[in-house]
Amino acid sequence: MTTSVGQLRRCSVAVDLGAARTRVYVKNHGLIVDEPTVTAVNSRTGALIAVGGRAEYMAGRTPDHIRVVRPVCHGTIVDIEMAQRLLRQLVGDKLRRAWRRKPTMRAAVCLPAGSEPLTQRAAVETLTGLGARRVELVDTMVAAAVGCGLPVEQPEATMIVVCGAGTTQVAVLSLGSIVAAETVPVGGEAVDHAVVQHLRLHHELMVASQNIRPLHLALAGDGGPEPAPVEVHGRDVVSGEARCVQVEPERVRRAIAARLTGVLDGISEVLRRCPPDLVADLAERGIMLAGGSALIPGLEPMIRQGTMMPVQVAERPDTCAVQGLAAMIEGHVSPLELAPLTP
Repeated sequence: MTTSVGQLRRCSVAVDLGAARTRVYVKNHGLIVDEPTVTAVNSRTGALIAVGGRAEYMAGRTPDHIRVVRPVCHGTIVDIEMAQRLLRQLVGDKLRRAWRRKPTMRAAVCLPAGSEPLTQRAAVETLTGLGARRVELVDTMVAAAVGCGLPVEQPEATMIVVCGAGTTQVAVLSLGSIVAAETVPVGGEAVDHAVVQHLRLHHELMVASQNIRPLHLALAGDGGPEPAPVEVHGRDVVSGEARCVQVEPERVRRAIAARLTGVLDGISEVLRRCPPDLVADLAERGIMLAGGSALIPGLEPMIRQGTMMPVQVAERPDTCAVQGLAAMIEGHVSPLELAPLTP
């Protein structure tokens, strides 16, 4: 990816096509799309039934001929046609007409650092298929750092951890470029899977991942050292009947912590590859958490205890990447502040 801030200023649209949510920012208009990256399709006719939040609600509730599809997995567009149909439906006719009126319309899109050429090509083809004449590729961690307000243009180390649905990206930035980066296959989906497995093994209860939100809320709260048991509804593994159980949040917290250790391993690997002077900067500056899964219960204290460094969660961790792209295309970042992104 070799995009400079000067090139990004010529873009009119910023797209963050994530595994969990899709966000689209239009220059001088703001954030116009913030919806789940989900589509529901009739497999018999090929008709698009629903997109975004409506399609996500259908997961696990549809007949056999209706498929709920997630066109993005681990930061990679795995179904270009479905991603195009999703964006086409979400952005509406207004943006498509604007693209047709301006044949030189450019778009910027976030991609994980070190993306394979096939991943980059899929992103370009998705947006060019909607009418964009040129697509600029930006590292997600650089965009998220700008969106968090980090001084990435300084010759000092800045560490950012972008927690997504499928992966967690860790990077150290200096002078607007990535010094060292690592991608860990642990994200919000892995944490949800850990909770589902815990309920199945210890309570003999089958629960859909979208139905464990009460547990997340209990774990995220500050109600004291011993949160009250949480009532969870699901299906009994043996009888198949509907059943309700009382779940101890602390036991679930331990199940989640076991999955999150991979994030600590990724941070340690990045620190080992950094020059000593930059690591010394990080001891004072600390680590910034961003991404839609940055608020996973127990993640922040686990990183703080494991690294012995300050840890801070961004004010709006879920939208940092698209807001960073927005700052670049709106011209709020000087061309001298960021070096060209290297492959």
